[in-house]
Amino acid sequence: MPGALIQPYIMFGGRCEEALEFYRTALDAQIDMLMRFKDSPEPPPADMLPSGFDNKVMHASFRIGDNVLMASDGCEEVQQYSGISLSISVATEDEADRFFTALSDGGQVQMPLAKTFWSPRFGMLTDRFGISWMINVVV
Repeated sequence: MPGALIQPYIMFGGRCEEALEFYRTALDAQIDMLMRFKDSPEPPPADMLPSGFDNKVMHASFRIGDNVLMASDGCEEVQQYSGISLSISVATEDEADRFFTALSDGGQVQMPLAKTFWSPRFGMLTDRFGISWMINVVV
């Protein structure tokens, strides 16, 4: 697969705009592009979207550091995730503390930040949108 690129595409079940703002504040994310369902040049098939989704996010692209992620409200009001985590590798313990604290606000900590055999700081949490994160200081 030379040249292949894998990028996370996160569905937020009607909370995409709220999530993007949260990641902008918590992780210094930058939103590169946002398109609402109502602005699509080709409307979705009838009955594909829940009522009131016209103003929801059909597609967004955002950056955290040099990483590009994509997001949408999807076509359902509820999203559930299991078996996947986004991992953030940072250079300092201060960065790890800042990101972990910000992401855990309104979320649930699975493993508090602590020293491990591979890192001076590692922790795991699920944020308020149900996204699982691992924060790791790279030595």
